Amino acid sequence: MLKKIFAGYVHIPLVARVLIAFALGAVLGVWASYMPETSTAQINAIVKPFGDVLISLLKMVVFPIVFFSLVLGAASLPLKKSGKLGVSVLAWYFATSVFATLFGVVLAMAFNPQMASFAETASKFQGEIEQFRSTSGGSTGFGTFFTSLFTNPFQSLAEGHFLGIVVFSVIVGLAARFLLDSAKTPKEEQDSISVMLKVAQGCQAVSFKIIDWVMEYFPIGILALSYTNFSASGVDLFGPYLRIIACVVCGTLAMIFVIYPLAILIFCRENPYRVLAKMRLPILTAFTTRSSAATLSVSMKTAQKIGVSPSLSSFSLPLGCTVNMDGVCVHLPVFVILGSNLFNVPLTTTGLVALLVSVVFASIGAGGVPGGSVFLLFMILENAGFTPPQIGAIVGLALGVNPILDMFETACNVTGDNICTYIVAKLHKMLSPGGQETDPS
Repeated sequence: MLKKIFAGYVHIPLVARVLIAFALGAVLGVWASYMPETSTAQINAIVKPFGDVLISLLKMVVFPIVFFSLVLGAASLPLKKSGKLGVSVLAWYFATSVFATLFGVVLAMAFNPQMASFAETASKFQGEIEQFRSTSGGSTGFGTFFTSLFTNPFQSLAEGHFLGIVVFSVIVGLAARFLLDSAKTPKEEQDSISVMLKVAQGCQAVSFKIIDWVMEYFPIGILALSYTNFSASGVDLFGPYLRIIACVVCGTLAMIFVIYPLAILIFCRENPYRVLAKMRLPILTAFTTRSSAATLSVSMKTAQKIGVSPSLSSFSLPLGCTVNMDGVCVHLPVFVILGSNLFNVPLTTTGLVALLVSVVFASIGAGGVPGGSVFLLFMILENAGFTPPQIGAIVGLALGVNPILDMFETACNVTGDNICTYIVAKLHKMLSPGGQETDPS
């Protein structure tokens, strides 16, 4: 009997199981939000670890996948083509970040967010502000991005610094490619390098198999994460924050279902919603886990299935997870405009240009972790001319609604990474319907 039930459960498509788990968790979470705080806390203490385990499992396997995939990807690319691909990916990420920021500013000014009794709402979260301020370390944006490129690779792997892992892995792969192509390299060395790459290929295959196993746990973890998010917030959250939520949600959904599909239609000349449907699992994973880093392994597995060359996806997706944060770019201007309305801080044309530059470069430091955008508000608001007490109040408001907005924001981030990778693959003839890598030369 149990075997039949399990077989029927496994037979249901994974995406359907994830959607059902999310909906069930949301309903149970909202219901639990009406229970006494002590009861809710006791239930959360039992349920929350099941969601944390899912994120931990994804993070456990993401770093070996990134390292081995990047080494193999860089080693398989002809050296003359590597620069073109890198520029194409970076140009796309920068262009979409600028557009998303402009879009976020226009939306925020159109929605013109306000909040009655904002001081009372913000005061509930003042205890968390200093913790966020100290965690952010006070240094974000381009400076952090540049100095993080070259770090001890073992330290980067241990501490989960994606930039250090990406750069070191690409350098190792390119060095291997150079030595294999060089006539001066002794045959013994070339044979050793070939063996090293075969070992990396085996490690990558093992990592992907682990991801297949983790996928079967997905619905349980998603149910727990969904329950935890909604039991903490409940429907009461939507009252004072309604206009803010509407602004960010409309902005991120427009990016996902209008702007990105339009880009696919223009550059790829194919039905964009069919492409988007193929990427539904990483988008759903990002929405529920609220972490680009935790979603990366799912994105890479999906890219492999839809035929994107591993040479490209193993470079583009880890980089996008670190530097491409379109959802953050839509989200942050909303709280700057909100602060301007609450404290009568005028935003001039020069101020709006400064806001655009600040958000684009600060988004590079968002980090791909849940709540990462809150770290950036300190710098963005300071650059916009707000005083420390005003910044504290605005960040307090952001903390109150962050669990809800972060889901939409992260889904937008991950969609941007996957769409960029797909478009660049299509333009560079690195896309094959059967999922096998095409010859990039």
